[in-house]
Amino acid sequence: MRTHFIAIGGAAMHNLALALHDKGYKVTGSDDAIFEPSKSRLQNKGLLPESLGWFPEKITTDVEAIILGMHAKPDNPELLKAQQLGLKIYSYPEFLYEQSKNKTRVVIGGSHGKTTITSMILHVMNYHNIAVDYMVGAQLEGFDTMVHLTEENDFIVLEGDEYLSSPMDRRPKFHLYQPNIALLSGIAWDHINVFPTFENYVEQFEIFVNQVTSGGILVYNEEDLVVKKVAEETQNPIRKIPYQTALYKVENGKTLLETPNGFMPIEIFGAHNLNNLSGAKWICQCMGVDEADFYEAIATFKGASKRLEKIAESNNKVAYKDFAHSPSKVAATTKAVKNQYPNRKLVACLELHTYSSLNADFLKEYEGALDAADVAVVFYSPDAVKIKQLEEVSYEQIAQAFKRNDLLIYTQPAEFKEFLFTYNLDACALLLMSSGNYGGLDFEEVKQLIK
Repeated sequence: MRTHFIAIGGAAMHNLALALHDKGYKVTGSDDAIFEPSKSRLQNKGLLPESLGWFPEKITTDVEAIILGMHAKPDNPELLKAQQLGLKIYSYPEFLYEQSKNKTRVVIGGSHGKTTITSMILHVMNYHNIAVDYMVGAQLEGFDTMVHLTEENDFIVLEGDEYLSSPMDRRPKFHLYQPNIALLSGIAWDHINVFPTFENYVEQFEIFVNQVTSGGILVYNEEDLVVKKVAEETQNPIRKIPYQTALYKVENGKTLLETPNGFMPIEIFGAHNLNNLSGAKWICQCMGVDEADFYEAIATFKGASKRLEKIAESNNKVAYKDFAHSPSKVAATTKAVKNQYPNRKLVACLELHTYSSLNADFLKEYEGALDAADVAVVFYSPDAVKIKQLEEVSYEQIAQAFKRNDLLIYTQPAEFKEFLFTYNLDACALLLMSSGNYGGLDFEEVKQLIK
């Protein structure tokens, strides 16, 4: 019997395919487009489809389970064949639950910080040679895949995304995991194409908290007033552990974390990351790691990929890239870099790339998000707006939304690149925030600017 992936090339899907292959499963899959690094990683394990496209003839009665990716459409020929044959069809989160229903499930939820907190927990566990199963949304240093599944490990740590499970299953992914231990980091309206109102969005987190198993644990960020309200108002009979931002100070561009044994230098920085660290510490303690062992391990944590990732540094220049795209993430990341380098000019460049960020009605949420920057730049592609079939966003709407008279706005990749490569970055910190690539920006070339 085999497990077949419809849309195997996705970041999450191909990692699950690799994890099942490593577990001994027979895995096949299809996709109409597969990019790097998925392509090479699937090829190395012999899992890359011979041809791109959908092939209903691959779907036969020897398939034990179909795993359906978000990229697949409801009229996908392979999906229709699977339905015709009456095969078991799972969404990605459904299958993860199926693999972990006999384990202690630790689920990290929230509008922001999920990947970083999950990464911190896994780093600590790995440092102390504590084997756990996991699913995380970024490639981590020291880990081969973003998904790891075994029969023997007691714990599984899951990043709990609030986006939809599959084209057929409109439930948020984190509603399917039924956590024994959960964390809620923050709630800031996102995914407006799915959750049209803030109230509707908050309701998804209320459901998540109510699904923590009876007698389980909820760790929550009490500095976020919406999170605090959701946590305190639930009638679910669970233990609640609030956390706040860890105490720290910045000296000569280095962040020092306050611990019971004094201040300790750490690799990460920013108030939002010190808040994430506090949440991760509580989760690790719930998983049996004491405070001293947590501090020993976290000192070497360098961050998750694309989360305040330092891409280049010289004597008086530094450049970071970050996945930040929602208003709350943009504001937190911009402030973090400015606080870390208070004596440098902060050049912050934001690409509006997601469905929400390119929506004219949502743009007002960005007011003040770039206020910590000395030079604030916004790039967006009118083509991306057309592809997402949204109403055209004007230059004036962008300028009005951010409420910043000196905001620089670019809509052409070549013009943005010209700005970046002609700007004098001496005594500057450059911050590039995007879930895209600014219309084809080569980050290797950006590194050369910092030398």
